Amino acid sequence: MKRFISLVICLLLTTISMTAFAESYVPSPTIEGKFGPNPYLVLVNKENKLPDNWLDLIVLKPAQNSLGEDFLVEEITLGHFNMLREKLLKEGIQIELDSTYRSLEEQQEIWDEWLADPELGPEYCEKYLAKVGYSEHHTGLAIDIFIVKPDGTIERENDEMIADRETFARIHEKLAMFGFILRYPEGKEDITGYNYEPWHFRFVGEDVAKEIFENKLTIEEYLAQIQK
Repeated sequence: MKRFISLVICLLLTTISMTAFAESYVPSPTIEGKFGPNPYLVLVNKENKLPDNWLDLIVLKPAQNSLGEDFLVEEITLGHFNMLREKLLKEGIQIELDSTYRSLEEQQEIWDEWLADPELGPEYCEKYLAKVGYSEHHTGLAIDIFIVKPDGTIERENDEMIADRETFARIHEKLAMFGFILRYPEGKEDITGYNYEPWHFRFVGEDVAKEIFENKLTIEEYLAQIQK
């Protein structure tokens, strides 16, 4: 009974927090009208910049993965990720935080590093890396994960995770239950602007996540539909 009461209180506080966030949200002129009244549907991609007032609206909470690495995640997103992680642990899959909130300064450092790398350069940056202000990681709502295998080995390299279709299929089918979507699905590269990334999840809330998942949409396609 105590656990049930605690769960009810937690869900109530989550609802209150999300409602307060929605009421205080003021969209940036660069993306106004592209996501409706729900701030958890903020659209940040190669054409749409992070709202200027974003950090005034969200609460970033500290988090750690099993390796002791430190992260910041928007508070509601973090709570739902922890629930997703616990659910998957019960099914024998261990996911861990790998990349979450990223400041504008951090994005600039990555851009400069890639640009200076002779094996990467400008063309590679333009294709695979978001410009400063245009990364979804600025929102605090995006989470990249890696996998810890039952034998303790770590699956963290991009090519390795892309090849692990069985494990990620099991992960992806649980995302909507906890308000997440697969942000860059396979076959939607022309819409999202990015290649398939099975490790990159985005929090949008349970109802929207379910609709996006069931209809095999991207957030861009979902937003286009609700504007009609």
